[in-house]
Amino acid sequence: MTSRLPVVFFGHGSPMIALETNDTTATWRAMAAEIEAAHGKPKAILCVSAHWITKGVGVTAMSNPRTIHDFGTSFPRALFEVQYPAPGSPQLAARVRDLLAPDVPVVLDERQWGLDHGTWSVLCKAYPDADVPVIQLSMDGTKPPQWHYEMGRRLASLRDEGVLIVGTGNIVHNLPAMDWGDRHCAPYDWSRRFNEAIKAAIAQDRPLAAVEFETLGEDARRAVPTPDHYWPLLYVLGARLPGDVARFSPDHIEHGSLSMTSVTLAAA
Repeated sequence: MTSRLPVVFFGHGSPMIALETNDTTATWRAMAAEIEAAHGKPKAILCVSAHWITKGVGVTAMSNPRTIHDFGTSFPRALFEVQYPAPGSPQLAARVRDLLAPDVPVVLDERQWGLDHGTWSVLCKAYPDADVPVIQLSMDGTKPPQWHYEMGRRLASLRDEGVLIVGTGNIVHNLPAMDWGDRHCAPYDWSRRFNEAIKAAIAQDRPLAAVEFETLGEDARRAVPTPDHYWPLLYVLGARLPGDVARFSPDHIEHGSLSMTSVTLAAA
């Protein structure tokens, strides 16, 4: 076993996936199993979710974070009944605060947030026993893409401390454009082009191309109409270390404009 953990970006899709068993959820579970086989079970998970945007930066610091059902009432009751009772880690929260200090003040959140669906809808499949401590780091919505990438760079050392750094969001996330009636329809041309361009940048270790995604013009404007689901990828790319190789699995686009592409970065 090697001590350095990979860093992972999950294309998390709809929260309904928490109630599903399919090829995507099976792949997420297999990803976690492969990490454990190669590196042992993580001591803790640090998750950056598309669904915790703040002014400034916060990190969950409670011992028992609540499961947040942060979606509309149109979803079925069964989804609101899902609980993900993973423990928190006040110690890791303090470590994150110290790594980002003094340039980035971090608020230790002991009661306001918890684990939102960007986190638990993935982890309930990857780590169904909920026995690995989990903390969430918020994203400062006032900052530019480069800043989010630099945050990942400052956290990269956690990989050598038994912490699995996870980002959850989507490379392509355009809800208004989605074909809600056909999950498996062909992706829109702009959706496919943007997804492939970002994948190529990651595979070739050209992080600046991913940070400067807006240079892709109209494809970027359609694929990333708001940056919240894209930013978690930048934390993951920032935490990449020399020698890491990218693997893309799952790797597909649903409903035409929702990328389920996930990325694992690990030493070859």
